[in-house]
Amino acid sequence: MAFVAKDAKWYLADIVEEIRVKGNKRNVLHTNLVLVRADSPEEAYEKAIALGKRGNTKYKNPEGKMVTIRFRGLKDLNVIYEELEHGSEITFSRDVGVSEQKIKSWIRSKKNLGVFARVEAHRGPDYSSAEIIQEVFKRWPHLRGADRQRN
Repeated sequence: MAFVAKDAKWYLADIVEEIRVKGNKRNVLHTNLVLVRADSPEEAYEKAIALGKRGNTKYKNPEGKMVTIRFRGLKDLNVIYEELEHGSEITFSRDVGVSEQKIKSWIRSKKNLGVFARVEAHRGPDYSSAEIIQEVFKRWPHLRGADRQRN
């Protein structure tokens, strides 16, 4: 078993959910990295499973097709060793014997970091919620049609 400090309170869970749209052969898989507050690894596991199951749902997309989201399990569960504050280390990975070329391939420019990445048109099953889309257009009618492509 991994080392977990007795005073550890925070964990990171990789929750895997599968999204299916009726009539579409392709599925969409989301892996959501979620914070879990727990007093032990066992409690963190139970809470992560509960969070995953809480995401199970069904709804209709804007085309009237049934969308099903189903929790499939945990990809990983790790402890956070430090208190959460600016600069806290959340997780790490270890690689040995990494070439300079490989290191450079890992480093991204600012515009290619996830927070700055341009959102591309959705390619795949439309799993958006008709109810939410209608509410968005009701509140912000100028968005209707903007960057909305369906495949």
